[in-house]
Amino acid sequence: MAQAPSSETDEAPRPTARVVWKGAISFGLVHIPVALYTATTSSAVDFDWLDRRTMEPVGYKRINKKTGKEIAAADIVKGVEIEDGQYVVLSTDEIKAAFPKTTQTIEIESFIQASEIPFVYLERPYYLAPINRGEKVYALLREALLESGRVGIARVVISTRQHLAVLVPSGPALILNLLRWGGEIRSFEALKLPPAGVKAAGLKEAELKMARQLIEEMTAPWDADGFRDSFKDEIMRLVRQKAESGDVQSVEKVEPASGGSAKPGAEIIDLTELLKRSLQGAEPAAAKDDDGQPTRSKPSAKTAAKPRAARKRA
Repeated sequence: MAQAPSSETDEAPRPTARVVWKGAISFGLVHIPVALYTATTSSAVDFDWLDRRTMEPVGYKRINKKTGKEIAAADIVKGVEIEDGQYVVLSTDEIKAAFPKTTQTIEIESFIQASEIPFVYLERPYYLAPINRGEKVYALLREALLESGRVGIARVVISTRQHLAVLVPSGPALILNLLRWGGEIRSFEALKLPPAGVKAAGLKEAELKMARQLIEEMTAPWDADGFRDSFKDEIMRLVRQKAESGDVQSVEKVEPASGGSAKPGAEIIDLTELLKRSLQGAEPAAAKDDDGQPTRSKPSAKTAAKPRAARKRA
């Protein structure tokens, strides 16, 4: 897998922006305390809805789709459609009971060759950085992965949602890239695709030669900054043009409420001893969290809870 942008040479979002989660990477009996940071930033133009008569922000209401009338939050229940128009209603307690247990641990379940994961499974990247004196064992895992050409397949619970993820070394960093579950990827077998192979597809050697030559001529080093969102650039050009001419409307802003802090992860203990114990299959020695309380490595969850559907903004 290609290396992530360097903060020294590329204008990439630096991972110091916001801590999403704190916990530990767990493999064998080794715990690596880490913090999770967002690795991406949205480049889409954010169009807010405004009342054209008063220039006041426009919000959303909970409306009964049949009657068109607004309803109270207390009258709303959650249901899953199993057939056309047929729903199974679940209570709040039933849904909460299905949430996966939060362990604050990135549980590595296996290691595989990096080339084995199809790009279609990659969903969202995060940076991982060591905390609580975990730099040495963080570097150990990173270098071992780089030398072996392998990546770690893991499970992690962020907020109340369980994710499948891949732990990838990239330069000096470890990247946690969330993966789509196997059942979320549609098969291409139903598509009308040409058969695999030169002869089976009816290709001529001359055609293949010219295609290879064209690919060779168009080959260039990867440069993310060389590709621009032309729609965003044009919209922002129009925004700047109107702003410079004084065509600006005043809109009262509503400040969002601040969220809580994430739980701290576990501190690392003697590295050599933990590696020996992991290879020998021994019980883990006690590590301590930020409060000085002993922690133990927990077994990986074998059953994934069905994630809640993410709310999308219209």
